[in-house]
Amino acid sequence: MFPTEITKIACIGAGYVGGPTMAVIAQQCPHIKVTVVDINPQRIADWNDEDLSKLPVYEPGLPEVVAEARGRNLFFSTDVEGAIKESQMIFISVNTPTKTYGVGKGMAADLKFVELCARQIAEVSTGNKIVVEKSTLPVRTAQAIRTILDNAKGKQGTPPQFAVLSNPEFLAEGTAIPDLHNADRVLIGSEDTEAGKQAERALANIYANWIPREKILTTRIWSSELSKLTANAFLAQRISSINSISALCERTGADVDEVARAIGMDTRIGSKFLKSSVGFGGSCFQKDILNLVYLCHHFNLPEVAEYWEQVVKLNDYQKHRFAKQIIDSLFNTVSGKKIAFLGWAFKKDTNDTRESAAIYVADELLQDRAEIHVYDPQVTQARIIADIEYLQSHRRTDTLQDVSPLTTKEIENLVTVHNDPYEAITNAHAVAILTEWDEFKTYDWQQVYNQMLKPAFIFDGRNILDRETLAEIGFELKSIGKG
Repeated sequence: MFPTEITKIACIGAGYVGGPTMAVIAQQCPHIKVTVVDINPQRIADWNDEDLSKLPVYEPGLPEVVAEARGRNLFFSTDVEGAIKESQMIFISVNTPTKTYGVGKGMAADLKFVELCARQIAEVSTGNKIVVEKSTLPVRTAQAIRTILDNAKGKQGTPPQFAVLSNPEFLAEGTAIPDLHNADRVLIGSEDTEAGKQAERALANIYANWIPREKILTTRIWSSELSKLTANAFLAQRISSINSISALCERTGADVDEVARAIGMDTRIGSKFLKSSVGFGGSCFQKDILNLVYLCHHFNLPEVAEYWEQVVKLNDYQKHRFAKQIIDSLFNTVSGKKIAFLGWAFKKDTNDTRESAAIYVADELLQDRAEIHVYDPQVTQARIIADIEYLQSHRRTDTLQDVSPLTTKEIENLVTVHNDPYEAITNAHAVAILTEWDEFKTYDWQQVYNQMLKPAFIFDGRNILDRETLAEIGFELKSIGKG
């Protein structure tokens, strides 16, 4: 029914997951033709640009991978229908944002793009297809996809047969290429049927070109879908846990980094994801936890839902606490004061800003009419303004609902984006470190001090700067979890 050796793959969605994942598959499997399709023509044009610095996704190592495979067996196209028809295996790697309307608003995943993909696959397929869920999805989404596909009529002859697999990604933005090259595990969930097992073997054989077989884990499809949500929830929980302790450290005179190092040496706990900061961001953690919360409510597990919802509430609290410290330190007002933001991306080595802590901190300061000057080495002015505008119009019900949103003109008057960090800092009342870009550690901080108004405040939201050096220069330094 399905071949065990795949020679043609299509991926619907050329974003942060689909693009890098397919590029590495093409690089490692030169015998497989990989076509990445997207309905956004500009995104596809950027993937095809000869200037590899214009790739729409910034990931260290990605340009080299694309350069090796593109044009050989890696192709980017807007011809979605053609790619579906030609392929034997189709990855669905589209966005699954949190719903902003209707049932499940603010928690449930919006699956409209996944459903549209399934319907298009069902409509245009003329042969048997293996459909792989690559997007992060709620448990039992595969059943919805299966129902749509099973009702496919086919355009000619016998209706095609479909197998549905779950193959969640476990990539960390900024290290996606090493994560793909040296994955600690590849998870494949399949239906417990002969066809499902055939499809599972076909996908496993692709990864086995460079991933050891013992690292390719196979499960039931429902377990695979839930594993992705659970993994992100557990990682976010650790960050919120150490951030909760950072608040206590500041009150008691303890040092959160020392506490994290001490507990991290306990082999039962481990040291990873114990770095305190202004708060976690990115496209996955908050979205997946809220999705998990919604599922728990749906299945009448309110106590479990409340447990996981607290992880998100603590993260919101950490961002609010950081913004409030800036306002309190600057004599209880930032109105008309210049605050320099170093960093806007949610973490270093990516241009992804989704749910970045910087957006929420900026939002609170803008309510007091602070003048925010931003420098980030990878994020554009258009993206920064769009992030603020989106938050202004889509605040969750638990945040600042009594505050009127700023107009686009007001935002543009209050927010300035710079290409030079020293320009952003000149005559600033305070500097806030919002992203842990390595270059920030190498700045001439004496020059920065000389350019700032006094007292010169630095709010290190990532704990990356040398406290003793900055204190000697004369800065008023506020760090996360440092008493």
